[in-house]
Amino acid sequence: MVWQIVLRWDSFSKFTLGKQWVNAADSIGKNISEGYGRFHIKDSKNFCYFSRGSLLETITILSKAFNSQLVTAEDFNHLNTDLKELKIRLNNFINSIR
Repeated sequence: MVWQIVLRWDSFSKFTLGKQWVNAADSIGKNISEGYGRFHIKDSKNFCYFSRGSLLETITILSKAFNSQLVTAEDFNHLNTDLKELKIRLNNFINSIR
């Protein structure tokens, strides 16, 4: 959904905020996968922490984009709800591998 939103932006917004937002959103899953692929609990947990950092960055950029009127209220509410749910699930997963 982040990609779809950013594709609608003008070139300046895409280059400045959009690229960072897409990278942050994409790295959430990438970090979880990379940690899982290392087969060590400590590595897995560390990469989940990186993932959580990317998740929080994604949420922050969503707010900035909404405040800059780059994201509609409907898209903001949908993404914000999904990201908050993902944050809870990711925290629960991290706690389960401690």
